[in-house]
Parts: sequence; C-alpha cells; structure tokens
Amino acid sequence: MNFERIANDPQSKARAGSITTDHGIIETPIFMPVGTAATVKGVHQRELEQEINPDIILGNTYHLYLRPKTEIIEQAGGLHKFMNWKRPILTDSGGYQVYSLSANRKIKEEGVKFKSHIDGSLHFFTPENVIDIQRKIGADIIMAFDECTPYPCDYRYAKASMNMTHRWLERCLIQNTKSPFLYNYSQTFFPIVQGSVYKDLRKQSAEYIASKDADGNAIGGLSVGEPAEEMYAMTEVVCDILPEDKPRYLMGVGTPINLLENVALGVDMFDCVMPTRNARNGMLFSAHGTINIKNKKWENDFSSIDESGYTFVDTEYSKAYLRHLFKVNEMLGKQIATIHNLGFYLWLMREARKRIIAGDFYSWKEQMVINMDKRL
Repeated sequence: MNFERIANDPQSKARAGSITTDHGIIETPIFMPVGTAATVKGVHQRELEQEINPDIILGNTYHLYLRPKTEIIEQAGGLHKFMNWKRPILTDSGGYQVYSLSANRKIKEEGVKFKSHIDGSLHFFTPENVIDIQRKIGADIIMAFDECTPYPCDYRYAKASMNMTHRWLERCLIQNTKSPFLYNYSQTFFPIVQGSVYKDLRKQSAEYIASKDADGNAIGGLSVGEPAEEMYAMTEVVCDILPEDKPRYLMGVGTPINLLENVALGVDMFDCVMPTRNARNGMLFSAHGTINIKNKKWENDFSSIDESGYTFVDTEYSKAYLRHLFKVNEMLGKQIATIHNLGFYLWLMREARKRIIAGDFYSWKEQMVINMDKRL
C-alpha cells in the first residue's frame, strides 16, 4: 500500500490524498460504506459500484467469522470473489463487536471468550487468530485486535485496557509477519490508538502506535456515546502525533457533521452504519438538513428527495412517493433511502476533497455544518 498526500487546507489540518492498493486507488478523505456480512445492507453490488461508487467498503470480521464462516470465504477465494466486489475492502478485527457483547464475553490477557449472538455457541478471539481470520477473509486493509472501552470509563480501567491493547498489538505484529498472504495480492495492517477520553492516555497510545511505523493507523474507542466535543478533542490530540505521511482512520464515525469536523482535524478515512441504518428508519441526510420521510408534511410533496442537486442517485423519486413506500412497508423505500444516504456521504467526502485541493475547505465546511444541522 502507498499513501500520497496531494494537498493541505491552509486554514485547517485537512488533507487530500490517495491510497494505492492492489485492488485500486482510494481517494481521501473517504467514507467507507459498511458491508457487515459481505453486503452493504439493502444495496445490490451493481448499484453500489455504478451509483454510489465508493472506492472502498468495510467488512466485519466477527460477523463473517460466524456466518458464512471463514472456511467458506477461503474456499471462494476470499471475500472479493465471494461477494463479487473488485475494489478495496477493509475488515475491522471484531474488537468493537466483542465490546458490544458485554453481557456475553470475558476478556483476559490471552484473548476474549464470547458467546455467539446467533446460537450462544462459545468462541475465542486472540490477537493471533484474528490476524489469521482476516488473512482468510482477504481484505486489503486489516486491523489489529484491540479492546474498545465503553463511555463513561474510569481512568484506571482505560489505562489498563490501553496497555493490554498495546500488548495485543505486539502479538498481532508478530503473527502478521509470520502469516503468509493467501491470495495473489497483499494486505496492509493498521494498529489502533485507544485511551478513552483521557488526553494523556490518548497521547501515550498515539506515540506508541506511531513508533510501530505501520502503513496506516486507526483511532478507536470514540463514537461510543461521548459528547462530540470530547471526540474532536481526542482526535486532535492523536492526529497531531500520528505520522503525516500515513493515512488516519477514525473508526465508527459518524454523522455528516462529525465527518467534516474530523476531516478538518486531519482524519482521512471513516466508516459508520448511520447512513444505512437511519435510511431504513426513514431518516435522510442532505446538504440542507435531515428529513424524516415518514412525516405527514411530505405526503403531497412531489419535489425530488434532494433538490440541491448534490446527489444524483435518487432524483427520479419524489418525497411523496418515498413516504408512501415507507407507509406501506415496501422494501424499495428502504433501498432508495439507503442509496440516497450513502450517495450523500460519498458526495460530501468528494466535495471536501475538491475544496481541500482548491484551498477553500474551511469556509465551505463551516457553512455546511450550519446547513446540515437542521431538521427539515
């Protein structure tokens, strides 16, 4: 993998770049649609490729390990072939999913024992087997196994958790060196910064992760319930330490406003289930604010879903029609809303990139934040 910085915004820490992988080039800043179980929920791969057009998508190690099982994906020749996706893929390590199973898992130094949310069967993740699982899945970018701390989290626990994440990283690095690539392309490994919302821990973790000189670095443990201001404060601390010549990935973030504010702090990569999950519940994002398409006010509004012209994947459908589809519980409504939201997120990142290159990102960002912070 190779990362090239193309431009820096003169009024913020935002930067535009490109990541070259064996499955293609990723232009940054980038939002990665979440394809948890080898699919971006509700979207055909053809629509994903031709209409939404992301440079990269995300898969989930925990879910793919349980279903269809790692062995099936390996027999298919890796996740790209299994799901017929020819562009880059990133897999998270399962650390966040294990965190979310707080009632059904036990963390110890060796790894994490957990119960499957599907059938209650017992499983064990270690730094070593998580690397091996991601080898078999075959993503272009794979993640270290870490512990994601909850919010709120007391200082003592956050520090102990961070130190264990660092020890697990050492084991991941050894296994990543020992474990051969299984397919005819390479995989890039990203470690993860932790430390909850404590500035000194975030600084310590960022310095430790930076010292490993990985090809890219991730920031975890944010977007778990903390106020946005704390997220931004921790991101700023970490981005000031992580190497400028490596991509920075903020995991699990977030709203369109979150994305722009974190781009301004120096983040390059994002993922979040929000655009797809909210779409299935009738919430649409746009350049002028959010829309609850189920509201009666849209019942006889025959204007296009987003009249701004910023997204082009849904202009043939009206608000009234989409509201009707939700009211009669037609699957097409959720599909249209999902394509719209993902299209908007991708447009937002591509426009941010253009603005960074043009040198007017900061003023544009400030106005966009005001515009998007509205309920229509």
